[in-house]
Amino acid sequence: MRTLLYASFCSLFFSLSTYAQTSNSGDCRTAIPVCADMPIMSFADGRGDIDEFDPDVITETGCLEKGSLISANIENNTSWFVFRAGTGGQVGFDIEALPVGGSGTPTAEWDFAVYGPDVDCTAIGNGTTQPIRCNYEVNETGFTGIGVNPVSGQTGAAHITGSQNTYDDWLEVEPGEVYYILINNFNTNFNGDAEPFMLSFTGSSVQSDQNTALDCTLRDDFLGIDIIACEGDPDIPLSALNSPVGADIASVTWTVDFDDDGVIDATLLGTGAFGAELVVASPNSGRYFAEITTISGSPPTVRDDGGILITFYGAPVLDRVEINETNLSKDPNQNDIEIFVTGNSSYEYALNGGEFQDSSIFMDIPPGLNTVVINDKNGCGTSEPFEFLVVGYPKFFTPNGDGLHETWNISGIETLDNPIVFIFDRYGKLLKQIDAVGGWDGTFNGKPMPSSDYWFRFEYDEADSGVIVAKTRKSHFTLKR
Repeated sequence: MRTLLYASFCSLFFSLSTYAQTSNSGDCRTAIPVCADMPIMSFADGRGDIDEFDPDVITETGCLEKGSLISANIENNTSWFVFRAGTGGQVGFDIEALPVGGSGTPTAEWDFAVYGPDVDCTAIGNGTTQPIRCNYEVNETGFTGIGVNPVSGQTGAAHITGSQNTYDDWLEVEPGEVYYILINNFNTNFNGDAEPFMLSFTGSSVQSDQNTALDCTLRDDFLGIDIIACEGDPDIPLSALNSPVGADIASVTWTVDFDDDGVIDATLLGTGAFGAELVVASPNSGRYFAEITTISGSPPTVRDDGGILITFYGAPVLDRVEINETNLSKDPNQNDIEIFVTGNSSYEYALNGGEFQDSSIFMDIPPGLNTVVINDKNGCGTSEPFEFLVVGYPKFFTPNGDGLHETWNISGIETLDNPIVFIFDRYGKLLKQIDAVGGWDGTFNGKPMPSSDYWFRFEYDEADSGVIVAKTRKSHFTLKR
C-alpha cells in the first residue's frame, strides 16, 4: 500500500527541500544509505569506480540483460542504494522516472535489481550472488519497483521476460537485514548526461511507521557500509555529500585510524567542493571519518561517528604448516596438519589437488611431500601451490637381529638440507645424533639400550632447503626387544 503522494514532475516540480537529495553512487561499495521517512530524489550517471559487472564476464545479473546495443550493458547509467530493515514485514519501493530539469518528458528507462539479505559487494560483483528481485520490462507508466504500480494498479509478480509487468513481489524482511538496490537506466538515446528519478518506499511496514520500517540510523552513517577490497583495486571514493545536513556544508575534515584501534593517526586532505570527497588508494586499510562543519551552525558539526572501515586484502601467503601433536601418539604415519596463513582475510584450502574446504585442518595426511592451494574468499586471489613436507617416523622398532625393523630414523628428511636427528632417553640424555643416511640401532656406546620409550627432535637448514616442513614438536617412539 502506498503511503506517499506523487505528483507529475512534468507539470509541477516540488521544492527540493521536500525530498532527501542524494549524490550519485555508481559503485556498490559506496552505496547510498537510505531510509523510508521521505522520498529520495537522485540521479544516475553510470560513473562507477569499479565495474560491478565486467561485461566480458557477466552479461546479465538476474534479469538485467546486456541488450542489443553495445553500450547497453548492465553498467549503463547505474546507481546503488542500501537500506537496513528496522522492523519485520512487507517492504517495497517505487522508482519514478523524472524529466531532466523538472520539465518535459522523462527519457530514462529505469530497471532494477535487489540483492540480499546481508550479502557483500564482492559476491555481487563476481556473480556468485544473484538478485532476489529484478525487473527489465518496458516502463510505459514511468514507474517500476516492488509492490503495486501506482498508475496502473498492477500487482507485482515474479519477473517473466515479456510480461510487461514492471513490478515484482513484495519483500518480506526481518529487522537488521541489509539489502542493496541497483537502479539501471536502459536508455537507447542516452547521451551521457545524468538523469533524475525518485525512489520512495512502500509496503505495510512502511505504512505503519515510516520512521522505523527502515533503520534510519544507517543513513546517519553517511559514508556507507564497511568496504572489503583487494590490493591493487582501483581507488575508492568516499563522499560526505549524503549526510543528513544535505547542502548545509561549509567544510569537511577527514581523519583516519589506520589500525582501527580507536586512535586517530592522521588528518587527510579532501577534494572537490567543500573538501567533501576523499579518495582512498590501495593498500591504505583503515577506518575513515568525515566531520562536517555546517554553514547554518545548527548543528555546528556533523560526524559519521562509526566512520567506514576499508580493508584491503592481498593474495594469500602461507605462513607455516604444523602437525597437531595429539595425533602423533596415535599413528605418526597418519598426521593431522593445520595450515596457517599470513593475513586476516577469510580463506579456503585445497590439499594435493582436492576440493576446497573452509577448515585449515586436514586429517590423516601420510608422510611425504604435499601441496596446498589457498584461496581468498573475499576474491583477492588464489595462491600458487605451496609445497610442504610431512615427516614420518616408525612408532616402534625391534633391533633383535631378525632383519625386520632393525634401525630407527625419520622418513622424508632426505629432501631437506643438512638434517640432524637427536635421540634422547626419558631423562633427556643425548644418546645418538644421526642424519638422513642410516639410523639408530638401539645402542649407546656399543651397548644395547633397554625396551622403553625414547624421544627425538630434528633440525635442518630451512633457509636453504626451499621446502616448508610441517613442524613436529619433540615426540617419542618405542624400542622393543
